[in-house]
Formats: sequence, C-alpha cells, structure tokens
Amino acid sequence: MSTAARPPGLGHEHTDVNIRPIVIAGLGLAAVLVVIGALMLGMFDLFAAHEARVSPPPNPLAAAEGPRLPPEPRLQVQPVKDLRELREAETTLLEHYGWVDKNAGVVRIPIDRAIDLLAAKTGAPK
Repeated sequence: MSTAARPPGLGHEHTDVNIRPIVIAGLGLAAVLVVIGALMLGMFDLFAAHEARVSPPPNPLAAAEGPRLPPEPRLQVQPVKDLRELREAETTLLEHYGWVDKNAGVVRIPIDRAIDLLAAKTGAPK
C-alpha cells in the first residue's frame, strides 16, 4: 500500500525514538547495581572480621549454662499445635470423670451427666 492510499494519522514514525541510548543506560544501571552489591558484600565481610577481632571471647560459664528462655509472656512457636492440645485438654475435662480433690472426695463428672443430674434435681424437662 502506498503512502498516498493510507488514511492520514495512521502509521508511525521510524525516527522518533532511538533505542540504543536506552539500552546503554539500562546496561549501565545494571553494571552499577552489580558493582554496588559487590562493594556492600565486601564491606559486610570487612565489618564482620573487624567485629570478630575486637569482641571479647564469650564467657565459658554462659556457654555451659546454655540458652535461657526470655521472661513471660513468650510468643508461641507452634500456635496450631498449642491450640489443638488446649482443645484436647478442655475436651478431656468436660467429657471424662476425674478427681478434683481426692482427700476431700470432690470429683469431676462429664458435663452432659451434670446437666442431666441438674435437670432431674430441679424438675426441668429434658
């Protein structure tokens, strides 16, 4: 199709954008980022070596004692497991017989049985 047959306003200019400077700038930016990353890694190693030289050795008594837990309250390490164990313990308390105080003769009964006994005692319908 010739230029005369094409409607006005359609097409593009071939001379508007020169791609070469854009590619060169992108490659230059990538190179600068690599150099800066390498310099930062070198500085980190330098600072770590300096800190190792300057720091006193750890106290052998502290190493023998082992790691200490921080004061309460502590964060949960495995919250899903902790919640499951809590629910199982609550279910055991609510659904099984057990001693509360053996010397005083106080027992724990399942909650369903306690409801039935209370309903029978008060005369409430089931």
